[in-house]
Amino acid sequence: MAKSKPEQRADQVAAVPIHIGPDGEIEVLVVTSRDTGRWIVPKGWPIKDKKPWEAAAQEAFEEAGVSGTMSKTPLGTYKYDKWVSKNESIPCLVTVYAMTVDKKHKSWPEDDERRRRWLSPERAAKRVIEPELKTILQGLEKKLAA
Repeated sequence: MAKSKPEQRADQVAAVPIHIGPDGEIEVLVVTSRDTGRWIVPKGWPIKDKKPWEAAAQEAFEEAGVSGTMSKTPLGTYKYDKWVSKNESIPCLVTVYAMTVDKKHKSWPEDDERRRRWLSPERAAKRVIEPELKTILQGLEKKLAA
């Protein structure tokens, strides 16, 4: 029997921006994607000469208008297919890093292209469609407490 090759996936990085909400509970920031309007975390391609968490921080600023302190330890990974045209997608593996938000900017590069929303990790998990990202968000409070 022939062995099947493992599927090649392009690497991406993502940030889960975190702050303490008005009720004292942890909240995460999700944004809408530019193409479909689905809820996602800020993510993008690795950037030459930047560490993965630094690239994730840049994506958080560009897509969600936040900056802060990045964890260098990933929260986990998830898979999704990035649609580049109506008929073509790129399978991606996204490494996710936590960001403790220090600043919420009034304007940012993609503020006219996306909506952003602060939600509890559980509510954010219900909004995203990627199963592994749901799991990361659902386990966030336990990971942060450890």
